[in-house]
Amino acid sequence: MIVYSQSKAQFVTDASSDAIANIVEEKVLQRLGTKVAKNELLSWKNSLTHMGNVLNHASIPDDAGVAIEYNIPLTSKRIDLVLTGENQNQQSTAVIIELKQWSEVESTPLDGIVKTYLGGGLRTTNHPSYQAWSYAAHIEDYNATVRQMNAKLVPCAHLHNLTNRDAINDPCYSDHVLKAPVFIKSDFAKLQKFLAEHIRYGDKTDLMYRIEHGKIKPSKNLADSLASMISGNQEFILLDDQKVCYEEVLQALTTATQKPHKQVVVIKGGPGTGKSVLAINLLVEATKRQAVAQYISRNSAPREVFKSKLTGTLKKTNIDNLFKGSGSYVNSDENFFDLLLVDEAHRLNEKSGMFQNLGENQIKEIISAAKCSVFFIDEAQRIHIKDIGSVDAIKQWASLLNAEVIELDLKSQFRCNGSDAYLAWLDNTLNIRETANIKLDTEEFDLQVLDSPDELEHIIKAKNLINNKARIVAGYCWNWTSKKDPKAYDIAFEGFEFKARWNLADYGMHWIIHEESVSEVGCIHTCQGLELDYVGVIIGPDLIIRDGEVITNGLARSSQDQTLKGFKKLLKENPTLAHQRADEIIKNTYRTLLTRGQKGAYVYSEDAETRAYFKTALAQKFKRSELPPVIKKEIVDTVRGDASKVAECAAKYGVEVDEIRGWVAKAEAAMLASLE
Repeated sequence: MIVYSQSKAQFVTDASSDAIANIVEEKVLQRLGTKVAKNELLSWKNSLTHMGNVLNHASIPDDAGVAIEYNIPLTSKRIDLVLTGENQNQQSTAVIIELKQWSEVESTPLDGIVKTYLGGGLRTTNHPSYQAWSYAAHIEDYNATVRQMNAKLVPCAHLHNLTNRDAINDPCYSDHVLKAPVFIKSDFAKLQKFLAEHIRYGDKTDLMYRIEHGKIKPSKNLADSLASMISGNQEFILLDDQKVCYEEVLQALTTATQKPHKQVVVIKGGPGTGKSVLAINLLVEATKRQAVAQYISRNSAPREVFKSKLTGTLKKTNIDNLFKGSGSYVNSDENFFDLLLVDEAHRLNEKSGMFQNLGENQIKEIISAAKCSVFFIDEAQRIHIKDIGSVDAIKQWASLLNAEVIELDLKSQFRCNGSDAYLAWLDNTLNIRETANIKLDTEEFDLQVLDSPDELEHIIKAKNLINNKARIVAGYCWNWTSKKDPKAYDIAFEGFEFKARWNLADYGMHWIIHEESVSEVGCIHTCQGLELDYVGVIIGPDLIIRDGEVITNGLARSSQDQTLKGFKKLLKENPTLAHQRADEIIKNTYRTLLTRGQKGAYVYSEDAETRAYFKTALAQKFKRSELPPVIKKEIVDTVRGDASKVAECAAKYGVEVDEIRGWVAKAEAAMLASLE
């Protein structure tokens, strides 16, 4: 949707009469049904009046087109101003102009990221050159009409209040500025010349109308580029039941787009079952089939890491547009997307936006927006008080939206060296659920409980030398002091040399793969959905052991932690419910942290009794006769339902095959006796 579209001559008239902001405000109200905030109105007045002066030059044809606030399809992003016409070769051309009123800018070590004053404080945001280029790249990748017309898109940025170009043109941004030149306050004449060079003649093809009404379809170049990224990449090869689920989802996509009948696929899988790898493969294949598809996650860390793994670079690229946050679908049209792939669906929230005040329900909005939606879920990884993702909730919304539901399972374990035993041991040790007390093979999966954070750091740094796949993570029990004081350390223990900072400050969400970030500590928000070879876990005072009982304490979390936001209020209103929710979140958090490693996990707690408990749990040798009755029943029911699973159960629970068959025989004999 375009808010304002006129000839250059008319735009200059509107801008010079000081009425342009009011005209745009009226158009927004007419077309979008929303009122404009005063600060945005003032922004339009300043920027658009200035652009009226820039365009008021004979070198720029009067019959060129000017469009304001163009909403880019598949996104919630709007382009500030587009100038359309023809270049010297009479090729249809659109110059995309990102306008900023910034008067101060600071460079950062993050690719395409700057700091400036926004919302009353100094904040990180995208470099305007990257913004403008990404908008152009998105239109080229998804607008079939632009490709058919061979229209040329030219991005640039104009910061009309900025007087010092040092930070905005810092060499670290050279790749972005080369793709989309940036003009500051003193570049008034340079910008005019730039626009005149690209728009020599008027807009004879009504280019913006064609762009606005163009068919949305991913380009072959985008599809080929994506396919080449995973071809031969061992991290993205599908194995076992991943391949089965892959084909099932593609069949559901065909049903949803050809019949059509809305499809919702729920794929359940624990840590390390390959949910994310499956999602990326489906994204690539759907795009190859020219379906409009996107990968979604609540946290940005999985998106950033998978983009980097696909492209082989930490820099921003055009595939960024394929990866979105879960709050991106509040205003999406029904069935606009062919396929939406929701990774870590257990992390979905009810409301969206920075202040959790937008939309109705993220599950509903995603199902509504897509012909086929796929939810990858592990309910045992809900780690935030506002996490609402559950199989039941997804099925309820699917029913209300008349969608067919398909439920699939990923059972093959590729993390923790394929050890289901470790996951069962972990659930039992953390008192999440009662499982068989299994003897762990620590040669297969290196699990150690350490008495010193120094030893933990030493082991992780040594393991990281192998292939940069070892990191330390911790419960969020320490304040992020280094965010404001870069010289400060966030986590330290009296009597030990160990001291570290939380991640994010230097490496952003790429912390888990950045070669120089091994000295930083990650939290649940920057590692959930991702994996390492070796993980070191610092258990904070929010989980301790007393007399063999696992005790959780929500009040021991850092006041900056958002996962238990509202806990204190709930504690006053309903103490039982508050403790119950905090207990689930804290245990799930450590379960998630402790399952990030494929080959090993190293555990440290400052509390001596807690360390002793974990050591005892690790060292115990359990007898088969000590299996809890509930576990014996689970084994018997499994084997009676599918006799071929007897060997699998024997290996999983450390029981002889003949012993299991004996249990089954007794159970069947008892059943026959009850029928006589």
